[in-house]
Amino acid sequence: MWFKNVRVYKLSAPLSTDVAEWEQALTEFKFTPLTAQEAVRTGFSFPLHHSIKQYCHQCEHLVFFAVKRQEKILPAAVINEEMQPKLEAMEQEKGRPLSRKEKQSLKEELQLSLLPRAFSRSSLTQGYYDPQNQWLVINTSSAGKAEDVLALLRKALGSLPALPWLDNHKLNASLQLWLQNQALPQGFVQGSDAELKAPDEEGAKVKFSNHLLTADEVQSHLQDKLVTSISLEQSEGLSLQITDDGAIKRIKFHDLLTSQNDELGWEDLTARLDADLMLMAAALNKALLSISQQLSTAE
Repeated sequence: MWFKNVRVYKLSAPLSTDVAEWEQALTEFKFTPLTAQEAVRTGFSFPLHHSIKQYCHQCEHLVFFAVKRQEKILPAAVINEEMQPKLEAMEQEKGRPLSRKEKQSLKEELQLSLLPRAFSRSSLTQGYYDPQNQWLVINTSSAGKAEDVLALLRKALGSLPALPWLDNHKLNASLQLWLQNQALPQGFVQGSDAELKAPDEEGAKVKFSNHLLTADEVQSHLQDKLVTSISLEQSEGLSLQITDDGAIKRIKFHDLLTSQNDELGWEDLTARLDADLMLMAAALNKALLSISQQLSTAE
């Protein structure tokens, strides 16, 4: 379970770390498969491995969880193909073009009739609660998916005072400095990818990949554009891309890190997964702390 993208939320009040309480709470909102007439359903699933039947898994001080989402796939092309003859038949019967409201009603009825025949697609979003840093780390780059996870956690736990982990104003100012190779978070160096966008209505964008970011052709864009994302790297930990809304994307852990537990093998699945989880979380938490501490000292 090596996270690839994360959304982080800071808690203003601590959550319980009693695993039995978590297990009971999450079980009440466990995932069950879609019925024939449902389009989407979410619920808690097993975070460690599908064979390890725990909705909550504690690894040292961290509490891991996972939310499963299942949705029916109804491509627009399929809906339009099915809808066109019905639309033509209704217009011929009424002797006039259908109104927008009538078309929407027909489309909704058609979608409902197609649901039982539609294929379903499932996804698993994992996360953990870190009581030491008082944050939730969700394995997704999507704000919408992260909010869905928080909403389900809020239902299960009863209260979840969570806000995005970084101050956007300070983050935006720091991104400008980081592209200038100034005031970087401790332990990080500038990467080779960046994106900038003009703040005016036209919103002109420029993207650099595998590029020397200190080059004049990059730095010149700071005169009329704002940095919307930049990559940062550690020598032996991880590399990442941070965006102006606080998302951490394209996380890549160093091979020296991911191979540390290879000698353990996979005979004891739980022990191996636990060891990998702690390696991953320790490296990720160290990076998150470095970034948040740098912003907290920024003027």
